[in-house]
Amino acid sequence: MKELFTKHLNNHLPNVKSFHPFFNEALASMLKAGGKHFRAQLLLGVVEAKNPKLLSDALDAALALEFMHTYSLIHDDLPAMDNADLRRNLKTLHKAYDEATAILVGDALNTEAFLLLSRLKLKDSIKINLIQTLAFNAGINGMIIGQAIDCFFENQKLNLEELEFLHIHKTARLIAASLKMGCEICELDPQETEQIYNIGLKLGLIFQINDDIIDVIMNEKESGKSSKSDINKNSFVNLLGLEQAISHKEKLIKECKNNLQTLDKNLAKLLFNLITQYLQ
Repeated sequence: MKELFTKHLNNHLPNVKSFHPFFNEALASMLKAGGKHFRAQLLLGVVEAKNPKLLSDALDAALALEFMHTYSLIHDDLPAMDNADLRRNLKTLHKAYDEATAILVGDALNTEAFLLLSRLKLKDSIKINLIQTLAFNAGINGMIIGQAIDCFFENQKLNLEELEFLHIHKTARLIAASLKMGCEICELDPQETEQIYNIGLKLGLIFQINDDIIDVIMNEKESGKSSKSDINKNSFVNLLGLEQAISHKEKLIKECKNNLQTLDKNLAKLLFNLITQYLQ
């Protein structure tokens, strides 16, 4: 699935005709740099499990998700946010080019995501649902309010409930949206879609705890991004300590795997394999 998506991504990099000397290069830079493509794989995995005939039609929806996620990373790394030097084993865009370019590339990928969804070869009702799901989970009800809380409360200690609220919104909602968008492409019933979305929220929280652990235990070469960058942030390791953060992650993984047993076997197997591959 990852190979299928990576090939599609590399064949459909965003490009604009202009006399700007390097904007297209900057636009493609972080996309070509790789990454896990975790969210894209979640969307495509649901489609493969539920209605594989729609897989080719779902590739651009997965691409829209990748654009949205990459935009969020580019803006996350900006001097006003995390001021990071490294992402996906490359210089961050504001370091490789300049801050204005990084901001504009992020803006471009954000808006291009919705353009992709509007042009899918699917029913209009499905396209509207996909646009609404991505906008809700990536917008003020998801990533944006999560990032706002993360930035505002830097150097201020949150409790566990507040910390989970922060990261459910900043990270988990877009992961859950990936699963929900796969459900919407396949036109699953609302109850099953909601069940899968809620599993995605827990999966996203696990993903964030794992990321917090990686920031502490891996160096920049191993993780591919700036490490030890969460010292002043509200991370699970900072709040709970490393051992308790690992224990909390393992507890949530166990709960998530139990939740997977309520899904059909094909989808449960796919999600189980992704959890095993990326979160342990």
